[in-house]
Amino acid sequence: MGKDIVELEPLVLWSHFYNLTRIPRPSGHEEKVRTFVIDFSRNLGFETIQDTAGNILIRKPAMQGMDNRKGVILQAHLDMVPQASAGSTHDFLNDPINALVRGDIVTADGTTLGADNGIGVAAAMAVLESDSVPHGPLEVLFTANEEAGMTGALGLQPGLLQGDILLNLDSEEEGDLFIGCAGGLGGTMTFRCDRNPVPEGYTGVSISVSGLQGGHSGMDIHLGRGNANKIMNRILYQGYLRYGMLLASIDGGGLFNAIPRDSTAAVVVHSYNAELLIQHIADHAETIRQEMILAEPELSIHAEMIDTPDSVMEEGAFFALLKALYACPNGLIRMSDRIEGLVETSNNLARVRSGDNEVTIECLLRSSLDSARDDLRTMITCVFDLAGAQSVYDEGYPGWRPEPGAAILERMKDIYTATFGKTPGVKALHAGLECGIIGAIYPELEMISFGPTIRYPHSPHEMVDIASVSRFWDFLVATLGKL
Repeated sequence: MGKDIVELEPLVLWSHFYNLTRIPRPSGHEEKVRTFVIDFSRNLGFETIQDTAGNILIRKPAMQGMDNRKGVILQAHLDMVPQASAGSTHDFLNDPINALVRGDIVTADGTTLGADNGIGVAAAMAVLESDSVPHGPLEVLFTANEEAGMTGALGLQPGLLQGDILLNLDSEEEGDLFIGCAGGLGGTMTFRCDRNPVPEGYTGVSISVSGLQGGHSGMDIHLGRGNANKIMNRILYQGYLRYGMLLASIDGGGLFNAIPRDSTAAVVVHSYNAELLIQHIADHAETIRQEMILAEPELSIHAEMIDTPDSVMEEGAFFALLKALYACPNGLIRMSDRIEGLVETSNNLARVRSGDNEVTIECLLRSSLDSARDDLRTMITCVFDLAGAQSVYDEGYPGWRPEPGAAILERMKDIYTATFGKTPGVKALHAGLECGIIGAIYPELEMISFGPTIRYPHSPHEMVDIASVSRFWDFLVATLGKL
């Protein structure tokens, strides 16, 4: 049941990670892990501050003879993405994560693992606890609610941090140093609609899309994985045109920052068309499966008869919704001209959900260029305006502009090369690291992000490479000793 994790090297890091898997900490529900971290720090005798945004700052004095070094801030976030496999009964508010060692990786039993960013938190805790890791003046910043809006980082106040260098421990490719990230913007589009009684002679049909890989809506957006909301809309659109099908309810996707893995809809169709509709969906499903056979080998699309729902969405509004969802851009929009291989701009059509008299659509727009992000926002707004929907956007968060010639980058490249005998990669992320936000509040900070190799974050397939965690730790220790 996961206890073999504490036998992995480095023991000091993995033992803290195991303890974190025992503590429920989905985004927005971090009370238990905050208490755990605060108690841990105070038991060690360190200055510990919790701010009004839910962040925790811990200060550890420099080791003897290292007081004159630059101050270093280790930064990681406390929360994790709560995603479970279809059919799972896992309760993220109360149940521990069942982490498993499988060969050369650690994963979880049917849920996200929380290595994002639990490995970073565990590493920082290990440094705090250690009497042998060399370091100058040290601060550890544990931020709140990173995965669901970065509200902890956004609520960070000027004057709290004292350090000169911030090491973000939240990237997911060991051997690479990250020097930039995309900014993000959340959008919610709302269709107001009347509900009508189900027409005489109509029967109910349920449609489900499941088995998709999902994944991180920034890091994995260029991989061509299926979006359950897009696939469901494709099926509904054809069902409406061919058989006059009407929508009773829909529920697709989940989190802003996760590629949607599943969607369910309840529809009605005239009884004499019900079997024809189900057969059409089966035929259409096979076409879609063949299109995506390599990217989504486990894709499942299923339809069956159900009890007739009580009401349906007004037909005109339903057709407008279908057209808007079809036209809404999704996935990779543009690659960067500045950094080879970097996605510049993307959109994740993250959530489609019906209520009593409305349907809401949620998107997460990302770009390393604010102007491109704003242009994408205008594009999406125009699509939904034409369909009669209202669009509202949050304040978003800034990106982190890459500085390839920064002194801290050259210093850490040298440390990596001296430690492992090879040169690290230098990259930027198409994801929202907190560095962009923190850097806007503390513009004089030098910043670098690095971490272990984590695959399939934000999905139940999340895994972390064991050997990469050891290298990540060795590099962190070497860095703290030489900065």
